Formats: sequence, C-alpha cells, structure tokens
Amino acid sequence: MCDNGQNILHVDLDAFFVSVEQALDPQLMGKPVVVGGRPGLRGVVASASYEARAYGIHAGMPLARAHRFCPHAIFLKGSFPRYQHASERFIIILGDFTPELEPAGIDEAYLDLTGFESLYGPAWETALRIKQRIKEEIGITASIGIGSSKLMAKVASQLAKPDGVLEVAPGEERPFLAPLPVGMLPCVGPKTERVLKGMGVTTIGGLADLPASLLKGRFGLLGEMIHRYARGIDEREVEPPPAAKSIGRETTFIQDTLDRPFLGAMLHYLSERVGAELRRDGRRARHITLKLRYADFDTITRSRTLRQATDADRVIFDAALELMERCLCHKRQKVRLVGIGVSGLVDEGSQLSFLDSPAERWRRLDTVIDRIRSRYGFTAIHRGRTLLLQILPGTPLSLAPAGELGGPLPVALARQAGDAPLGYHHVGEVSWYGHQGTLIELGNDGKTTINGGAEQGYGATPQVGI
Repeated sequence: MCDNGQNILHVDLDAFFVSVEQALDPQLMGKPVVVGGRPGLRGVVASASYEARAYGIHAGMPLARAHRFCPHAIFLKGSFPRYQHASERFIIILGDFTPELEPAGIDEAYLDLTGFESLYGPAWETALRIKQRIKEEIGITASIGIGSSKLMAKVASQLAKPDGVLEVAPGEERPFLAPLPVGMLPCVGPKTERVLKGMGVTTIGGLADLPASLLKGRFGLLGEMIHRYARGIDEREVEPPPAAKSIGRETTFIQDTLDRPFLGAMLHYLSERVGAELRRDGRRARHITLKLRYADFDTITRSRTLRQATDADRVIFDAALELMERCLCHKRQKVRLVGIGVSGLVDEGSQLSFLDSPAERWRRLDTVIDRIRSRYGFTAIHRGRTLLLQILPGTPLSLAPAGELGGPLPVALARQAGDAPLGYHHVGEVSWYGHQGTLIELGNDGKTTINGGAEQGYGATPQVGI
C-alpha cells in the first residue's frame, strides 16, 4: 500500500508522432498511419495510429512487415524537429501547473501536485484542464493516470489510453494491480515476463504472492523491485531534471561535404537551436565548442571562451564559424558531422547587459523570432543564412510534403539592417498560408518590425517594437 497523501500524475501523449502528423494534416484522422519511413526502405515503425494497431502493427516492427499486415496504411517518414517542438510545448504546458515536473521521454512526464490542491482543485479536475490545454495548443490528445506514486500513475495512464483519465484511490493500490497482466508492471520487459510465466506467474497479484527471497534469488535487485511494485509500493520521488551544465546540437550529413556555404548554413542552424535553448532556460554561456568529424572519422573539438556570456545566436555562430574556418584550413577533407556545444553556463540575471551593444541588439531580434517559433514551430521562420538548407534534401529545414504545420513550408526571413543574408535576393515569393513571405528587420534605431509594419503573414502581425 502507498497511502502517503501524494497526488502524482503521469501524462502520456497518445500515439505521439502519428498524432502530431494528424494535427498537421487532418485528412490523416481515422486512418491507419505509420511513422518511420517508406515500407520499401529498411527501418522500423516509430509510431502507429490506433487504427494501424488494430492490424497488429506496433512500434519496433520492421516496416516491411507492417506493410504486409496493412498494405493500405499511410507510411510517413516523419520529422523529428516537429516532434521535438511539440514536446517542448507539452513540457511548457505542464510547467504551468507545478514546478515538480519530471520528463520521462519525449512524450510523457510525471507531475507532483501534492500541496497544489488549494490552487487548482482536485487532481482529477487538474488533469482535465491539462488535457484541454494540450488539445487546444498542440492539437493532440493525452492520457493521464493519477495515483499516490509514480508507479500507480504510470499504470493508470496506460489503462486510460487513448484520451482518458484514470485515478487510483489511495489505499486501493494492491487490489487495483492484482488482476492486471504481469507485463503491465514497469520494469517487467518481454524477457522477464517470459521467465515469470514459466514460473506460473501471469498476473501482478500472482507476482505479489511470491516470496521476495525467491524473486531476489532469480532476478537479483530487479526481483526485489518488481516484488515491491507488485504490492503497490513505490517510494520514488518526482525529480525535476538538474540544470544542464552544457547544451549542444550536432548533425551527421547524408553525404560527406566540403561545401563552405552549406557547412556555414548548417552551423548557423545549430547555433540557433542552441541559442533558443539557452534563452528558454534563462541562461547564457561563456564557452563555445565546435565539433567536426571528417570523412575518415577523425573527430576534433575546438573551443573558445567569450569575454562576456551570451545567449545570442549571432555571437554563438560567429565564434563557431571562426573555429570551423581554422579547422578547414588546417585539414581540407570532407566533413561528415558538425556540432556546436556551449558550456560555462550562468543565469541570465547574473550578467550585465549593454543595451546598445551589437550582441544585445541581435539578442532582441532573437527574442522576437523565439515568440514566432513558440507559436508556429521552429521552421516557421528562417534567417537568410539558413535558406540554403531548405532546398537540400536530408537537412533539418528541407522542404517536406507537409511542411512544419501541414501546408506549404512557412518561411519568414530575418535580417539586420545593412546585412543582406545569403540567398535573400534569390528567394522570390514564398508563402505562409496564403500570405506573402515575412521579413523581420532590426533597424539601426533598435526597433524590430515585421513586414515593415504591414499586417500580413502570421495572421495579422502588427509592428513589433523592442
């Protein structure tokens, strides 16, 4: 039993990758959809809609087999940046309800609501509000389990799928678990389940009735753990992740390359991802590290320490580009991987800001772009330097059939006055759901404007001043 007065929620997004694709393209709703790749390619199923699961398709299944099970299923390659963005929005929503938040993967998290009842009411009502916000803001459904421990919340959320809420009353943990298949118990994988069935154990109640010494002798420490779990005992706390000591992004190319404009564009994209994460966490970095892996798999890292900590994309990029140019001059061999890391992190408030410095002006532009991306997705707006990545297959920003939000790839161009970005004058008309391309400019007066103040693109976006 675990009647400890705690209110733990486990929030699990339903068929996450597929649900994101269905939110972007409603025509996929109600159809068997598989994310993982084309059936003619090697690979496995990453996610399957509930309609596809009815045919026996499940995550981890080879794509060729999934196609045999359901030839008329819709197979999608998917886009991890889209899923990462949805996951980030998911965590932001949960953080509005409690700081006691523990992400458990890209599509699930634990929340400890103990003590927050006076603010939000009973846990059940809070769960419904969380589900509503996820549906309204991300367009997907979630299943939520409520219990006195992480164990009970996790099991309850699995039984609540899809799109449900299930609460296990305090003191009812063991009776609730007893009739369930032993494979539903966390930490009991397929191999352990087969062994337990060989011992005649098919239910969690049957596992709880075995002597703890027998399970410890057969499985070691795992045996002790699953015996406690089977009896409804779980003393683990919800543990928010510790503050990161470093932040990094890297990518491996489909083909090795020595194309300087392409490498520069990719480096800028990675700098933007790192900078956005710094700003989201309210931190700045003193040390910039470049990682390069050449075609011969020789891997090097080069670092630079800044005079002042920063979270500005341009400052991060400039430092990393200088390091990369030095490396490429020293060894002229094609590059297989490029990455950027930042460390020496400090809280944003601990740094003195120079409001008129170029770095601070770039940072204000970054902040405007962050606001757009938080609403429409990371690829909703591009800087001129990353435009090259749009037309190249296999890159993070390459044109996909559905784009970031299901229509033509929404593109906005961001530039600073006097800085003509790479490829800008060659883009021509781009579309954002029927609107013209959006131009964001940071003028010499420190003001940021969108489309010169015209109300077009991104709904009716007026001039933005910062």
